Amino acid sequence: MKEKMPPFKRKKSTGKSFPVKVCTLDAELEFNLELKATGRDLFDLVCRTIGLRETWYFGLQYEDSKGFIAWLKLDKKVQDQGIPQQTTMPFMFLAKFYPEEVAEELVQEVTQHLFFLQVNRAILAMDIYCPPEASVLLASYAVQAKYGDYDEGTYKPGMLASEELLPQRVIDQYQMTAEMWEERIKVWYADHRGMSRDEAEIEYLKIAQDLDMYGVNYFPISNKKDTDLWLGVTSLGLNIYEKENKLTPKTTFQWSEIRHVSFDDKKFTIKPVDKTSPNFVFFSHKVRMNKLILDLCIGNHDLFMRRRKPDSMEVQQMKTQAKEEKSRRQIERNKLAREKQLREIAEKEKSIMEQRLMQYQEEIRLANEALRRSEETADLLAEKSRVAEEEAMLLGQKASEAEHKITQFRLTALKTEEEKVSLERKTREAEQLTARLVDESERRAAEANKLKEELLRARVAEKQAKEKLLEFLSRNAYVNTSVSSLYSVSSSSVLDLPADLHALRLNANSPQLSLTHSNPPALVDHHLPAYDFIADNDMEQLSLEIEKERVQYLEKSKHLQDQLRDLKTEIEVLKVDEKQCELDMLHDEQVRLGENKYSTLKKVKCGSTKARVAYFEEL
Repeated sequence: MKEKMPPFKRKKSTGKSFPVKVCTLDAELEFNLELKATGRDLFDLVCRTIGLRETWYFGLQYEDSKGFIAWLKLDKKVQDQGIPQQTTMPFMFLAKFYPEEVAEELVQEVTQHLFFLQVNRAILAMDIYCPPEASVLLASYAVQAKYGDYDEGTYKPGMLASEELLPQRVIDQYQMTAEMWEERIKVWYADHRGMSRDEAEIEYLKIAQDLDMYGVNYFPISNKKDTDLWLGVTSLGLNIYEKENKLTPKTTFQWSEIRHVSFDDKKFTIKPVDKTSPNFVFFSHKVRMNKLILDLCIGNHDLFMRRRKPDSMEVQQMKTQAKEEKSRRQIERNKLAREKQLREIAEKEKSIMEQRLMQYQEEIRLANEALRRSEETADLLAEKSRVAEEEAMLLGQKASEAEHKITQFRLTALKTEEEKVSLERKTREAEQLTARLVDESERRAAEANKLKEELLRARVAEKQAKEKLLEFLSRNAYVNTSVSSLYSVSSSSVLDLPADLHALRLNANSPQLSLTHSNPPALVDHHLPAYDFIADNDMEQLSLEIEKERVQYLEKSKHLQDQLRDLKTEIEVLKVDEKQCELDMLHDEQVRLGENKYSTLKKVKCGSTKARVAYFEEL
């Protein structure tokens, strides 16, 4: 997201100064410059404002009065460079030259951030061709750089759907909704957990630099046969492309093979180091274009030679500071990660303890409920036992009364026969009643004994429940003590894992750029000074070493390549073939042949310079 820095307080334009506005893709800056201020004054002011020290990659771009894109010349006054007269002069602070290896050459975080913003904008604007699967991967790094770590708790579906993360060309090629694209970006976004903003941006650039159109400035040219071609000015040299194919160069000339560059009107001449080889000649469409081509050639050649020398004191100092700063940040990140880990462990333990506490509380509740039921049962049994005893006593009294009546009946048995019969009958009934009462009394006594036994067991169960309750209460007190102790963990023990930065150190005997001014013909108005490029035999060896390092990096990223292939296979079925552009078809053919940016460059630079010049003229 574009952060707008507070602009400098601008005074009203006076006769001695004029206002300018500079956009850095990250901020808008406003200044008041003196009338005699040069491009260098404005450029240095912008660099100091944003804290940029790797100034050699950047420049101030503007649109001149004729509508052409131009770069501000640092040695001339700002107002003498054909800038349209407006209330505020607008400039874009952009990368003019690109590094060969971003991870090795870009030192400052602000430099990496500015390159990230510019390359990201170029990919989204489709100025740099990017395959669909690589677009998704780059989008995941862009999201990581903007939002930080993926958090499933705070992430909301649709959060990325409104972001501009993919080129419109990619979106149009597939029958996929914004939610489907978001889901695939989110999968990789979640994998980047723990990656800081600067790390995500440098990973983005490391992938982007392998794209065929990355770091290439294209210019329409023609050869002696008037064939329309593209000239590509890069950090490694000059590439020649067919008009319909900006991905695969037909031939290339490295800066180490070029000793002299000049132009006369629309004719551009490049003299190779091999003096037996013919000159490389092409024709541009406009003279202003030749000036820009020459400016880019000089700047890229200077950086090409600079990379092959030992680092200057300034660069060494920057790398040391960057290493120390990165080490310090790594220590802080490790400390924060350790504290976060301890906090997560504590919260996890707390959650477990709370669950156990709830479980114990539930067990205590159940035990109390069982105890209450046991007490109620014991009271009920005691009441039943008392009633049974009273009934037994009553039955005993009735049995005594029955025996007394039997005795009376026996005493009066002799009165009459009828009375005797009646007495016998009553006696039998009394005996039967007595037997029943005795049986009932015995049964009630047995039942009372049984109730006493049950009461005794209930008392024992009540005692056991109370003991269990006391045990739970003692365990609950231990749990509370454990939970409290978790938050007393000290987080001072943090791993010290300083990062290791590697600085590039090359041969001190690398060639230098020698600039010699040739005398222009008297009748030619647009002949600019030519520049001699002195080459060295070590250049080829250095280039091979750089390419070897790149191959090693590609081998390490095999897992990433597998992921990209899986994603490509997954979305292939949703592709709309009619929406494919010419670059898509050229890229698919390149993939089918097993070629990439570096294998193509290696192949086209084979052969002598003479043969490549002849091949160019025959195109």
